Amino acid sequence: MNLSEKKQINKKLRSIVIGGGFGGIATALRLRALGHQVTLIERLGSLGGRAQVFKKNGFKHDAGPTVITAPFLFDELFELFNEKREEYIKFKPLEPWYRFHFHDGQTFDYSESIKKTENEMKRFSIDDANNYHKLLEASKAIFDVGFTKLSDKPFSSFFYMMRQVPALIKLKSYLTVSQLVNKYIKNPNLSAAFSIHPLLVGGNPFSTTSIYALIHFLERNWGVYFSMGGTGKLVEELTKLLERTGVEIQYNTDIKNAFEINGKIEKIECMNGNTFHADNFVFNGDPPTFYNEILKSKIKKRKKFLPERFTSYSFGMFVLFFGTKKQYLNIAHHSIWLSKRFKGLLTDIFDNKILSEDFSLYIHRPTATDKSFAPKGCDSFYVLCPVPNLQGNVNWEIEGENLKDRIVEALDNTILPDLKNYICEDFFMTPVDFKNNYRSTHGAGFSIAPNFSQSAWFRYHNKDPHIKNLFFAAAGAHPGAGIPGVLSSAKVVESLLK
Repeated sequence: MNLSEKKQINKKLRSIVIGGGFGGIATALRLRALGHQVTLIERLGSLGGRAQVFKKNGFKHDAGPTVITAPFLFDELFELFNEKREEYIKFKPLEPWYRFHFHDGQTFDYSESIKKTENEMKRFSIDDANNYHKLLEASKAIFDVGFTKLSDKPFSSFFYMMRQVPALIKLKSYLTVSQLVNKYIKNPNLSAAFSIHPLLVGGNPFSTTSIYALIHFLERNWGVYFSMGGTGKLVEELTKLLERTGVEIQYNTDIKNAFEINGKIEKIECMNGNTFHADNFVFNGDPPTFYNEILKSKIKKRKKFLPERFTSYSFGMFVLFFGTKKQYLNIAHHSIWLSKRFKGLLTDIFDNKILSEDFSLYIHRPTATDKSFAPKGCDSFYVLCPVPNLQGNVNWEIEGENLKDRIVEALDNTILPDLKNYICEDFFMTPVDFKNNYRSTHGAGFSIAPNFSQSAWFRYHNKDPHIKNLFFAAAGAHPGAGIPGVLSSAKVVESLLK
């Protein structure tokens, strides 16, 4: 049977995608390209999931992802319909990729140029600079298996996973990211910088499997970009692509119940009482939320390897948005401000679940690249501070304002001098907002954590093992969080429905 014949058959299939984040958008497009009649249901007033856009008195803020890596995954979505992404959206390469600001006042620019990166490293340790190629080789070896061969393959079978074990053992996936990095990089500042990647997908470098060290080579392979106009512009153009290709979009529609009968989802019910029937249902929200709050089923079999009481969730996020009435021209597009404590702070966040007095910060200054984010002569900032998720006992009604003040004070005293005099139009989000706005379990920023016991087959499956028409394209499902992860998750769902 050729592709056109399959599409004729698929025209009779109706698929509903619940959630309009990047994973949901990508899945809707891929299923539409297969010929399905597709309805995309979104609880907010616009698509993008966490990639919302906030505008306040001339300042614009991307609320979600700020980094574009593996751009080919977006290119593919347009190519499905014989279009070119670059005709609608410009991805601009960044330099440096990230600027690290350490507690001792030193800085480190992590750049596209390997030579430039090594020269930066030499200011800290000549031995580490000489060993960088070994870390890169280790990351590439993991990438060649973990991303190239496995990221878009369904891990529905335990035996399929077992066949990968020899390769994973050879790649030392039993090590954590921190342990792998420390084999090659000894300087504490550089070691922290090169261990940071799991935090981009919600993981603790000291407990996340070294499989996630592949992110290092993923950046080297395709680069780090900014979508001009922001990720909001990217969502806008993807929304237009959905509309051009005939995907129906239902906004402001929240799902209340999903009814399972005889191993199939029969229908879903919305908060407003409307119901939807379909052949296939794809959930692009947090899988624990679906199973614990939405699914009405007598099925009691586990949906992932670990029971809930042993499940580890990613950290929560406190995100501070603000403008400044001046420009800070020496601040890079992406900065990472690290406190003196690294491992201890992460232990407090992930294990002790307490809000410490100290913190580390991810700082996004889009006006370094795109002046449209702020009025002339001003800057726009987004500052992300990892904090405990809602399993911790933090009163965010009180601590939100306190943490904001401490962050502004710290930045005022270091890399953003006189910030207290120039800050304007500030507001923030806490883990409570992530739970309320995005129905994220425990307000976790990236669903379940990417530990070894919660990866591949151990993670939520892209196809429910007991409900034959229920699928997941989400951060909590295989292969994991981050834009490349959720876009690859959509590819897995596509392969399961071809």
